[in-house]
Amino acid sequence: MRISRTLATIAASTLLATSLVACSNESDDTAGQNTDGDGNVTVKIGTTDADQKAWSVFSDLAADEGIDLDIVQFSDYAPVNEALAQGELDLNKFQHILYLSSYNKDSGNDLKVVGSSEIYPLALFWKDHDSLDGIEGEEVAIPNDDTNQGRAINVLVQAGLLELKDGADEYAPAPVDVDTEASKVSVVPVDASQTPSAYGEGRPAIINNSWLDRAGIEPDQAIFQDDPGSEQGEPYINVFASRAEDVENPTYVKLAELWHDPAVTEAVQEDSRGTAVEVSRPANELNDILDRLQSK
Repeated sequence: MRISRTLATIAASTLLATSLVACSNESDDTAGQNTDGDGNVTVKIGTTDADQKAWSVFSDLAADEGIDLDIVQFSDYAPVNEALAQGELDLNKFQHILYLSSYNKDSGNDLKVVGSSEIYPLALFWKDHDSLDGIEGEEVAIPNDDTNQGRAINVLVQAGLLELKDGADEYAPAPVDVDTEASKVSVVPVDASQTPSAYGEGRPAIINNSWLDRAGIEPDQAIFQDDPGSEQGEPYINVFASRAEDVENPTYVKLAELWHDPAVTEAVQEDSRGTAVEVSRPANELNDILDRLQSK
């Protein structure tokens, strides 16, 4: 497995070339199904958690199928879809369907879902607290990207801490939709990577699962979380994404299916400390969900 690393501040159009020069001793490949001397296909996948054990297990299984993975590690969510849309990646796996739909609407691009992986709960953490007792009047740090921000607000609604104004978007309510007078807490949007810092400073924070491990926060420290297995959780299914013309590419489809190998599933559970809920849904159903969300 080859892991290339990028910096979120580098323009998406130069991300991949820069990271490969800096972090790889192997020759660069252009995006697409490149074939080496042994007939193996090289596929570039962008993600934000390449250090997780599941990627190593997945890469070994892919190699057994004649697929060499070049995993490109991004330090932030924002550039990953743009790198895919521009042809600098073949696939990415870092986001849920709602995040993808938001990107497509904002960018005018048409990325599609190749396959599903898992869904994670989104939880509220508060250092040195094991319940919601005493939280009234606190400022809660939440991720500031539109989709995770909306889900975070809904977590606080489900916890009975926020009230929304009439007409708020079902999946993506914004801070302006919060009825401040009727709510028990207020929200402060920050970059998702900064939510663990807010937690460390003693503030309540909604923290995405992918940031827990690197911050040394145990999932069972959550004082409240949503239900990832509910029907309302469908928009938050994590997926493999490709450009529209590649959605039925047999190599990419095979990789999405390979993610559900028992060895990968076991590694995902280890990485997530038991919080991940595996989701195996047909690509057409997932793209129907994507289309529905994009139409809103």
